[in-house]
Amino acid sequence: MKIGIDASRNRSGGAMAHIIGILTEIEILPPEINEVHIWSYKVLLDKLPDHIWLIKHSVTDLEKSLFHQLFWQFKHLATEAKKLHIDILLNTDAGTISRFHPSVTMSRDMLSYEKGEINRFGFGFVRLRLFLLRYVQNYSLTKSEGAIFLTKYAAKVIQGYCGSLVNFAIIPHGISKVFRIETNSGKWDKADNEPVRCIYISNVDLYKHQWNVLRAINCLKLKGYNLTILFVGGGIGLAQKLFEKEIQSKDSNKKIATQMEYIKHGDIPVLLKKSDIFIFASSCENMPNTLLEGMAAGLPIACSDRGPMPEILKDGGIYFNPEKPDSIADAIESIIDNESIRLNIAKKAKELSYQYSWSRCARETFNYLIKIHEITNCH
Repeated sequence: MKIGIDASRNRSGGAMAHIIGILTEIEILPPEINEVHIWSYKVLLDKLPDHIWLIKHSVTDLEKSLFHQLFWQFKHLATEAKKLHIDILLNTDAGTISRFHPSVTMSRDMLSYEKGEINRFGFGFVRLRLFLLRYVQNYSLTKSEGAIFLTKYAAKVIQGYCGSLVNFAIIPHGISKVFRIETNSGKWDKADNEPVRCIYISNVDLYKHQWNVLRAINCLKLKGYNLTILFVGGGIGLAQKLFEKEIQSKDSNKKIATQMEYIKHGDIPVLLKKSDIFIFASSCENMPNTLLEGMAAGLPIACSDRGPMPEILKDGGIYFNPEKPDSIADAIESIIDNESIRLNIAKKAKELSYQYSWSRCARETFNYLIKIHEITNCH
C-alpha cells in the first residue's frame, strides 16, 4: 500500500504537533504499507524525520496565501496522488476540498459546531466564516470513506450536524515526551511571602475566558490568598481587549498577573516546572492538547467542565464553570486549602496522561487507514 497524507494546511501548533508526533514516534510501520507520501510546506516538512519509507512533497503554492493553498488542494492534489498510485489519502483537516478518493478525513475543529460558541462572535466575518467552515467540514466528512474524531464528545456533537457516519474511529492525540517532567505535583508548603503560582496556557480568545480567570484570582487575593498567575499566549481583537481591560481594572500594577504573548512550544515545560496549579478554562475544544500537557507534568489542575474535558481528565482535576469567576475561584481555593485533594488529583492526572502517546496514535491511525482501504476494495 501507498498512503498519502495531506498536511497542506497544518498551521496551528496542535496540527503540526500531530503530524510530527505520529511520524517521529511511530514504532514500526505496518507491513501492509511500504510508502507514505506527505504534502506540506517546507517549515513543517523540515521538522519531520527522514524515514526511508517517508516521501516528502514540498509544494510552492503552500508557501503562498490561503487562496493559493485551497486552489492547489482542489485542483492539483488528487492528480498528483493518482500519478503516484496512492491507495488512500489521510486528510488531516476536515476543511479539505480535495477530490481524491478513497480518503479518511480527520476532524479537529469544534468551534463551528458547539452550541452558543458562535454567538460569542456577533454578526460579522468570523461568524460567517464559521458557518461556511461547518458546511465544508460536513461535506468532507460525509463524502470520505472514513472519518477520525479525537474524542467521543466530538464524534457525538459533530455527527449531530453532519449525520451518522458509517465508518469512523476515535483516535486521540498524543503528548510529546518533553512534557513528562517532574514538578512539585502539589507537594508544597508555602511560606507567607511565597505565592502559589498558577499558570494558564492558551491563546486569548472569546471562548478561553482569560478575563474570568483573572477575576477569580483577584477574588482570592481579596480573601487573603497569596497567589500569582502567568498567562501564556497572545491574542487580538475583542478577547484581548476584554483581557487587557480586566488587567487595568484589577491589576494595573501587574502584581498578580503576567502575560507572555509568545513562547516556543518546547520551552513550555520550563514554565510548568515553576508552576503550582494548572488552569484550563476553555469552553470549546475538540481535543484539549494543552490540558494533556498539564496532566503529563503532574500538576494539580483546575479545569473547565465543558466539552470533552471531563472525558479526558476524568477524576484528575477540580472542575468549574468557565463563565463564572466565583466557580473558578472555588476550584482553585479547594486545591490550595486541601493538600490531600491536590496530591490526589495531580497523581491521577499524570497516570491518565500515559494513555496518550504519539506511538499509540500513529499505530491506530495507520491501522484504521488499512481497514478503510480493505473495506473500500471489498466494495
